[in-house]
Amino acid sequence: MLSFFKDYKYFAIAFSIICIIIMAFIYNILNVEKPLPIYQPTMVATELVDSTLQYKKKYHKIADFSLTNQNGKTITQADYKDKIYVADFFFTTCQTICPIMTDHMVYIQKELKNDPDILLLSHTVTPDIDSVAQLKKYAVEKGVDDARWNLVTGEKKQIYDLARKSYLAVKDVIGFDPYDMIHTENFMLIDKERQIRGFYDGTDPEEIERLITDIHKLKKDSK
Repeated sequence: MLSFFKDYKYFAIAFSIICIIIMAFIYNILNVEKPLPIYQPTMVATELVDSTLQYKKKYHKIADFSLTNQNGKTITQADYKDKIYVADFFFTTCQTICPIMTDHMVYIQKELKNDPDILLLSHTVTPDIDSVAQLKKYAVEKGVDDARWNLVTGEKKQIYDLARKSYLAVKDVIGFDPYDMIHTENFMLIDKERQIRGFYDGTDPEEIERLITDIHKLKKDSK
């Protein structure tokens, strides 16, 4: 009897190993991939989310907006309709993380230059400094493709609300102007339904490669 159970034990172990190998093989053959998450306010660090939204678990989308780009053109959500895009927050006089972030946006622009379905959108957090002329000068210096990438300025409150209530991307400046903010290194990937599908460190080259991979994945899933 003991010999039977001992033999059965070895059979069970061998059978389990074989099953794991078969399952791994099938998984690789089918190339099963999970879809990118749809980020909600409850999934993001509370310091990045306006207090009015910290409870929200579903149906979060980027709000309507009307801002002005580096060419003095009014840019709204209609310009990004049915497009996948990468958004960030910056300011032209920043000497720390912004130059790195902008260089990485330029890299993304170059890597996806032949894909008209992918756009970029950079919001200044110092609209009092970043006039249209200032944004244009910065755009020319950095090699921004006007057809693909908008650098936008506008009313400070609207930019703040977009940052805190839509993109979930910047921190409050406690004790100062209620519409002051500390921008982060975050790049946000937005789908055709105006939903956030990913957050990426805009200063990290490996994160940029992950972002580009996710863009291709999102485009494939959107078909």
